[in-house]
Amino acid sequence: MEQSPLLPLREELAQVTPYGAPQLDVAARLNVNENPYPPSPGMIADITQAVARAAEGLNRYPDRDFTALRKALAGYVRRESGLSFPVEQIWAANGSNEVMAQLLGAYAGPGRTVLGTEYSYSMYPEYVRGAHSRYVRVPRRSDYNVDVDALLQGLREVSPSVLLLANPNNPTGTASSEAELIQILQQARETGPVIDDRRTATVVVVDEAYAEFRSPGQPSALALLEKFPHLVVSRTMSKSFGMAGLRLGYLVAAPEVIADIMRVRLPYHLSALTQAAAIAALGHAEEQLRQLAELRERRDNLASWLESKGYTVPRTQANFVLFGPFPDRHQIFSDLLDRGVLIREVGPEGFLRVSIGTSQEDQAFRQALEEVTR
Repeated sequence: MEQSPLLPLREELAQVTPYGAPQLDVAARLNVNENPYPPSPGMIADITQAVARAAEGLNRYPDRDFTALRKALAGYVRRESGLSFPVEQIWAANGSNEVMAQLLGAYAGPGRTVLGTEYSYSMYPEYVRGAHSRYVRVPRRSDYNVDVDALLQGLREVSPSVLLLANPNNPTGTASSEAELIQILQQARETGPVIDDRRTATVVVVDEAYAEFRSPGQPSALALLEKFPHLVVSRTMSKSFGMAGLRLGYLVAAPEVIADIMRVRLPYHLSALTQAAAIAALGHAEEQLRQLAELRERRDNLASWLESKGYTVPRTQANFVLFGPFPDRHQIFSDLLDRGVLIREVGPEGFLRVSIGTSQEDQAFRQALEEVTR
């Protein structure tokens, strides 16, 4: 048999393994921060009808600029945050993954640096690697909140073209205050790379994938967009909206940012079916947002219960709880999995993360954890 030719894989990918949160069929899947509730029958019916109508025109390319969807997203943002933004400040893509890839395609690249923090979203380094850029992390505080001084120093020292800041952060759940974000944004006005003998801004991407789970009184970075045109706020329909399978992420930013993204986006990147389904789902925003109060309450109850058991639990503003430390977290993870409960080994050494599930799943987790730690 003739030997297969050697494929020209990029050298820097030789030791890379694909992203792989476990996908296992167990009773309680609490490892990827999904909304535990499926769409309502009414939402399913509206999505079905909208997709059927869109299917009639699948011989044609979809709206390249998806104007109707951007209008619907602007309406949702206004309903959720109380802030109004024109269509020209809204953009969407196939999940926040593609949103990030497009941003880095426009503002990162060979020879440039992207700044982040330790114990943050595990995909950030992968996005940066795909943009052929250098990723630099600054440390967080001992309570896993952002160390603002360290971040400001990082901005000054490495002149990043982009700062990636998850807020609330994944996997710690911690969130920065508005005052802290303002400090960072003010510093970032002139900390980007030098182009044509002029110092540029660092584009500050505040990733609000879990924004709707934040406690009352915790502001969104959306309120800072008017003052800071180098700010980008990224969001998703995957988590709070219960649409992880739809793959729809979006951002709000200055029109100049949207124009720059359009330089690198692939044509027709959002299918007609995705656009139709997302618009139909957004019509049910009210019922989706009503779910969140219950999820927040059970999140806080679970965090308090874990604290009562003696675990360290960072104050979370998301739909998950980080807890620990364990001398051997993998053993705990495995013992829980043996009992049908799948959580996540991620974050600081010795810590585990559990998503908020249904009340039955939450109870199954508590029972299983007590059994394996006796």
